Amino acid sequence: MKQTAYVAGVGMTPFGNAMDKTLNELAASSILDAIKDAGITKEDLNAAYMGNAAGGVITGQVCVPGQVALRSMGISKIPVVNIENACATSATAFQQACTMVTLGVYDVVLVCGYEKLYHEDKNKTFSVFTGAIDVTQTEAIAARLKARNDLIGESLDMSGAGSSRSIFIDIYATWAREHMHLYGTTREQLAAVSAKNSVHGSLNPKSQFQNVVSVEEVLSAREIVSPLTLPMCAPIGDGAASVIVVSERMAKKLGKKRCIRVNASNLHSGWDAEEGETPMVTTAVTELYEQAGLGAEDLNCVELHDASAISEIKYYEYLGLCETGAGGDYVLSGASSLGGKVPVNTSGGLMRKGHPIGATGAAQIVELVMQLRGEAGKRQVSGARVALAENGGGYIGTDAAALVLSILSKEE
Repeated sequence: MKQTAYVAGVGMTPFGNAMDKTLNELAASSILDAIKDAGITKEDLNAAYMGNAAGGVITGQVCVPGQVALRSMGISKIPVVNIENACATSATAFQQACTMVTLGVYDVVLVCGYEKLYHEDKNKTFSVFTGAIDVTQTEAIAARLKARNDLIGESLDMSGAGSSRSIFIDIYATWAREHMHLYGTTREQLAAVSAKNSVHGSLNPKSQFQNVVSVEEVLSAREIVSPLTLPMCAPIGDGAASVIVVSERMAKKLGKKRCIRVNASNLHSGWDAEEGETPMVTTAVTELYEQAGLGAEDLNCVELHDASAISEIKYYEYLGLCETGAGGDYVLSGASSLGGKVPVNTSGGLMRKGHPIGATGAAQIVELVMQLRGEAGKRQVSGARVALAENGGGYIGTDAAALVLSILSKEE
């Protein structure tokens, strides 16, 4: 929906292996940084939207994780809403917070995405991703994926799905094979996405991976499921990211210069589209641009859900950055690199910044706010004024379970 809300403050922990820290400690670190950045106090908060997806599995904390995290740092007496929506968890929290501010319910709202995925028992970690599909339909999903591969003359061995790898890798590999079959996309183009994001990630001190990798190194890395190698897939991670959302009245009080406007933010749930029916992502993107009064041609930078290299290529096309089928050429042209036409995933994206699933959506907003403020340092996009975030989560039937799209802008 069209929003009248502003981001006044952001905070984020480094992403990576944080087995030495509790979920509450990660949340508190990012929350305190966001509060400080906004120039407010804990007492100014009217409500909190707390996004966590895997805590119940990894730590055993269920039912009231947000209240537990906030109470431990002295924040209470406000409404606390716990949100779980797969990889779109904290993007959903952000969308809901912006909506409540736009409707005039609150003036100052905390959004926090916080997550732990590292665990000594890797089966626990993989079970989180298996739980992001319909667990009663795992065999049916596998059968559909195999059938899709059969149609293009490929075979898919899913024997390790859910035990030695996330089942989503098999989904992404299928997408990649289909794109290669339909449009001639190459492994080199997939590798170019990973290499590009490694350059961006090397400039982000909060990124999980700081090293730069070449196309050749990506191609020669360990294969997970053909054609995807390890650097073409997002890693697991721990971390937290927080955002302070405020009303226009509060933004004026705090000083609008550092407050970033939220023009539109939408939450969509997928469906099993019939042949010829407009897919969910097309509907969502069209609605977002219409509500924001902006289009792909207005974008200066984008943070999108590159859970795999093919995901980024497909979303270049979905978002209208290039024509359908041209995503591979788009990345090779340098258009999505820093200094290019529309830099994508200047943070390093999920593949290099990391992917603590409950924190990912909020972390995208953190990056875009820094870009629009001109505070992104060595990875700054020159003259950035309009930015888009795309964060998807889960997979049911043939479509994503959740998709959140947001457009932010710097006001004159």
